[in-house]
Amino acid sequence: MAGESQIPIAASQKRRFAVSLALFYSAVFAVSGTHLPFFPVWLKAIGIDAAWIGLINALPAITRFTTLPQITAFAEKRHAIRAGMMVSVLATAIGFAAVGLQQQPLALFLIYALTCMMWTPTMPLTDAYALRGVARYGLDYGPVRLWGSAAFAAGSLACGYLVDHIAARDLIWIIVAWAVVAVAAGMLLQPLDDVRRRTTAVPASKALLRDAGFWAIIVSAALIQGSHVAYYTFSAINWQAHGLGGLTIAGLWTLGVIAEIVVFALSPRFSLHPSSLMAIGGASAVVRWVVTAYDPPLALLAVVQLGHGLTFGMTILGTMSLLVQRVPSHQIARGQGYYAACNGLLGATTSIASGAIYARIGDGLYYVMAAMAGVGALVIWSARHRLKAHPQSDASGG
Repeated sequence: MAGESQIPIAASQKRRFAVSLALFYSAVFAVSGTHLPFFPVWLKAIGIDAAWIGLINALPAITRFTTLPQITAFAEKRHAIRAGMMVSVLATAIGFAAVGLQQQPLALFLIYALTCMMWTPTMPLTDAYALRGVARYGLDYGPVRLWGSAAFAAGSLACGYLVDHIAARDLIWIIVAWAVVAVAAGMLLQPLDDVRRRTTAVPASKALLRDAGFWAIIVSAALIQGSHVAYYTFSAINWQAHGLGGLTIAGLWTLGVIAEIVVFALSPRFSLHPSSLMAIGGASAVVRWVVTAYDPPLALLAVVQLGHGLTFGMTILGTMSLLVQRVPSHQIARGQGYYAACNGLLGATTSIASGAIYARIGDGLYYVMAAMAGVGALVIWSARHRLKAHPQSDASGG
């Protein structure tokens, strides 16, 4: 990306890009901040049983390895990443509104599946747009991305407060409201210069899929991030069963996100190789899930939640840095699509299985998550020499 970064850029243009991207990240993550902890609570409130909850919550992951790669590749081919982001959030708002009108499991499943087809490409497209902009304007990814985490925390806290004051059956409309805000934020996104392909020697998809280093990155990331499935799906339900209120649950989630924000803010100072950051994330996840499985007291649980900065924050920073190194800028949306697809395949399998496992052994599900994270850490650690020895070349465009 050296060629791009050498283009003279006005400070005001750089600032507009950063502000509009931060606002969009904030709106999109506010949707996630209400959806991830409280969508299962809403499902339970309208009478959906645990098996259906596990199946329904697998849908976002399923679309990540089925329809999402096609959508991101199409947007990249049409040089329409920004437009794809805007269409995606609009369809998401409409879809969640339709979901909120359903109470029967099968109908809800089908409408939510259609919604996820348009919702799940939002983040890979946004990260692709962000990574191109980061290179174009000479920004750091972490400090821009942290605004999304801050909005996640704010959305989670606000929803947690409302859980204690409104009927759980109305939680879906908070998600819809944030999705509408995301639509408005999308209209402020700044266009980026097209990054055209400079060579036709090897088809983009084949070049990426033949790269063993790329596979190590996305498989390791999928295992470590996939180990969070039990936390995302059943933590709120489990903590409610142990007597914790909605605001306390939101506070626990927020502690994790605060730690994540701190990690993102400090990321420009990190000197470790990105593969080491991912390995730290995986090893930390092993410890986090083992402790969580013991049903620790609230004080210890709060400390454990701070580990989210390592288990999620370190992992995503290492992943994004490695993808910038390995994937040419004109293929970044495709690379993000493959990364999301790998996450989705493992996440869907884990989510479906977690419903049955949680129904049988409850908190013991976290031991399974710890094993997944451990394997992910081993994968990236074993590939660290390959990733250090073969950084992306200038010719790759990144």
